[in-house]
Amino acid sequence: MANAPKILIIGGGISGLACAWRLRQLGQPALLLERTPRFGGVIDTIEQDGFRFDIGPQSFTNTPAVSGLIDELGLHNELLIADSRAPRYILKGGRLVPAPLSPPQLLTTPLLGARTKLRILCEPLRRTRPPDTDESVAAFTRRKFGADLLENLVGPFISGIWAGDPDKLSLASAFPSVRQFEERYGSVIRGQIKQRREGGKRASLCNFRGGLKVLVAGLTQKLGDSALSGAEISGIRRSPGANPHSFEVAYKRDGTTQSLNFDAAIVATPAYETARLLSGIEPAFSEVLGRIEYASVAQVSAGYGLEQINYWNTEHGLEGFGFLVPRSEGLRILGTVWSSALFAERAPRGMASFTSFLGGTTDPEMISYSADQIAAIAVSELSSVLGITASPAAHHLARWQHALPQYNLGHQAVVSDLRKLCERTPGIFLVGNYLGGPSLGSCVEQANAVAQTVARFRGSGV
Repeated sequence: MANAPKILIIGGGISGLACAWRLRQLGQPALLLERTPRFGGVIDTIEQDGFRFDIGPQSFTNTPAVSGLIDELGLHNELLIADSRAPRYILKGGRLVPAPLSPPQLLTTPLLGARTKLRILCEPLRRTRPPDTDESVAAFTRRKFGADLLENLVGPFISGIWAGDPDKLSLASAFPSVRQFEERYGSVIRGQIKQRREGGKRASLCNFRGGLKVLVAGLTQKLGDSALSGAEISGIRRSPGANPHSFEVAYKRDGTTQSLNFDAAIVATPAYETARLLSGIEPAFSEVLGRIEYASVAQVSAGYGLEQINYWNTEHGLEGFGFLVPRSEGLRILGTVWSSALFAERAPRGMASFTSFLGGTTDPEMISYSADQIAAIAVSELSSVLGITASPAAHHLARWQHALPQYNLGHQAVVSDLRKLCERTPGIFLVGNYLGGPSLGSCVEQANAVAQTVARFRGSGV
């Protein structure tokens, strides 16, 4: 490959794919290598018995960066937008209670006691400052609002979104805007109100008619032969010779081993895999990346006939986003998304589909159970919540030992150390959901920024 691109991207998840696409738009074509047989990382969509199950994320926020990418790929007509008014629920005492999504709703919800509501009402009137040290989400919530809010709202949110432990998750890393509100205004609620006034309309929750794999397929189709799957990389090393910023990568594909030289390598793999790949260049990468903990997660997607569901708690039946479960409820499910209520073409007519998540850092043994055991727990608990009277017409199980990186206490120091290591290793760049946010939108934004940085590094003048 005498005319091979001089930029290598390792990892074909959404971060790597978006980075490769942005580099091409900047006139900097790159070669992307993915170890597994398919692209997309945890993102996939399967068709089963007339149901369309998204594997991994169930939706994404249509941020400006994501919207721009969708338009560039010509996928705008495939976009589905969820009803922004769709209620979210919290399971409390075995009943689904609408989750309060605004400060006024916090004052009327039955999920919180009178003392907690009084603290919420007074919070804008009391100016406070966060501690100088890194503070956990749990410690912040107890300090500002009390244990009631932590147990019944914040805790379920952390379990459902991060599959994490609020006592370990760093507020400054996981929710930087919340800490910034207190630093700047002395009040979180006052900061939120000001942000809403200045920010205007909130971004929509979206998916595609064919599921999230549509975005992955759109990117891989555009990238063509510059994105190769099934490429097993043994490692990265500095190229022999006079140029200290040139790297050599050996990879095996279709039984053939090839060796290529690059002057910039973008590593878009999970933290633990990145540590392995970069250990031959700078051993310190392994130590720093090894500090990042991952949550294991199991996902059970299931479909039922509407006549099998006796859910009676709302006037509108299955209209809503889904529900989250406080750990005090004693269930193993972290939360369930009502997939077919959010987006069209997820279930055959007269049927509904649900996606439940289990495990996380507060229930790590779940991932070690057999597939049948995990599915049985999810089906049983979902049936108890929604009054489902029959077995699912279809179901699918997915599980990941390393599903979500945890932005635990000390995470900012990890990111800072990684930045310094990259500065000491010119030509090596990192991108991934363990750095600048785990959401799809954050990954695309970070990919765009890294692509710009690599283009400048190569002297493009961009």
